[in-house]
Amino acid sequence: MPTAFITGISGQDGSYLAELLLAKGYDVHGLVRRSSSVTTWRLDEIYRDPQEANSRFHLHYGDLGDSSALARLIREIQPDEVYNLAAQSHVKVSFEIPEFTIDVVGTGVIRLLEAIRMNSSDTRFYQASSSEMFGSTNPPQNETSPFHPRSPYAAAKLLAHNLCVNYRESYDMYAVSGILFNHESPRRGETFVTRKISRAVAMIEAGKQDLLYLGNLDAKRDWGFAGDYVEAMWLMLQQDTPDDYVIATGEAHSVRDYCQAAFAHAGLNWEDYVRYDARYERPAEVDYLLGDASKAEKQLGWKPTVGFDELVAMMVDADREVVSQLPNS
Repeated sequence: MPTAFITGISGQDGSYLAELLLAKGYDVHGLVRRSSSVTTWRLDEIYRDPQEANSRFHLHYGDLGDSSALARLIREIQPDEVYNLAAQSHVKVSFEIPEFTIDVVGTGVIRLLEAIRMNSSDTRFYQASSSEMFGSTNPPQNETSPFHPRSPYAAAKLLAHNLCVNYRESYDMYAVSGILFNHESPRRGETFVTRKISRAVAMIEAGKQDLLYLGNLDAKRDWGFAGDYVEAMWLMLQQDTPDDYVIATGEAHSVRDYCQAAFAHAGLNWEDYVRYDARYERPAEVDYLLGDASKAEKQLGWKPTVGFDELVAMMVDADREVVSQLPNS
């Protein structure tokens, strides 16, 4: 039975990846930060009581800022695979808390790589890199495109990405980075634009919200389904030779397009409800991200299965179900 350790397991990607690995017969360990609020709702379907016999799902308290805890967990678990999905992942927020973002997203990776190198050198390591590292680089972007980060978050991701390359070359570690373009799902956090839109559609349709305020409607992103993308993460760690891969759909849409599709799915005209608010603009904008995942298709055999319209409908319908269970005010 292979063993995997996932940081950020309570997030969107972590929950989908945990489900995938459990279905493949893995013993899955996850890192969660201690909080007075419940942060593991995405794991409710797979969580088992620690006292249950033959449980293959285990949660551990820890943080990427705590090198001693990371080293202890790696030493005790001896994982075959480590997936680093933990991050302060909101780009706009990274401008407001840049030091924290750099420490967790960037420096946190060196703590984890060192923990593996010193305590479990045969472990295979996956780093969640980001299309935000390309920034203002002209699309389409692939593995050979230059990086030009436009936020503290993107700069931190690029630091982590380069550290993986360095440890792979310096210590012969099996360390790979998945340069994932935007990937969404009903499990996306409510402050991210796609979920903000889908939830607003459901709330407006139910008469619980009047308007939706957004920033740059012209920004274009390559949006895919998170459930597809975690399959690519796993595939990267099953190869004979470690390498980095872009994961994307090869199709870009603007925030305006997303609004139009989401509201249309509910039979509404988005222009009646969406308003511009400059407060949501970033100090440095990323205008156009479009991924070329031909290398992943050729070498990993990976292709997305969920298209743009299906993804939008999935998220709106999921939020309709959530909103239908809210109490009437």
